[in-house]
Amino acid sequence: MATEDEESKKQQIIEARARGISHNVRCTECGSQSIEDSNADVAVLLRKLIRDEIRTGKSDKEIYKKLEEDFGETVLYAPKFDLQTAALWLSPVIIAGAAGGVWAYQRHRQKTNVHIMALNLVRGVPLTPKEKQTMIDLLTPPAQQRKWPWQN
Repeated sequence: MATEDEESKKQQIIEARARGISHNVRCTECGSQSIEDSNADVAVLLRKLIRDEIRTGKSDKEIYKKLEEDFGETVLYAPKFDLQTAALWLSPVIIAGAAGGVWAYQRHRQKTNVHIMALNLVRGVPLTPKEKQTMIDLLTPPAQQRKWPWQN
């Protein structure tokens, strides 16, 4: 009885590892599903191959490497980071940084435009310091209240 429990526990461990690996491998026939979710003949064969590799004692890393060598890097859902995929991995960061830079520039420009207009307006006109200050106070927009989309 103890050997049956050990054997069933071993089978559960193998099954759990196989499912974990299968969820990270793309079906080469359908392309949009993992081999765990696909019923294509190739997916069934790959699931069997993975279970056989686990039974022979190979690690997950070795199995992924074998699949990558046999079917190419596109078979894995998470391609490794190298020179070829650097643009793909870094593009969200670059786009977010550029958008943040544009936003910061627009905010800065929006705040300084009013002061520049006021100074240009006041430059050629002979005004007292008090009149200049009043002019700047009038031309400076009030601080904007943060308005969230869900507020009216």
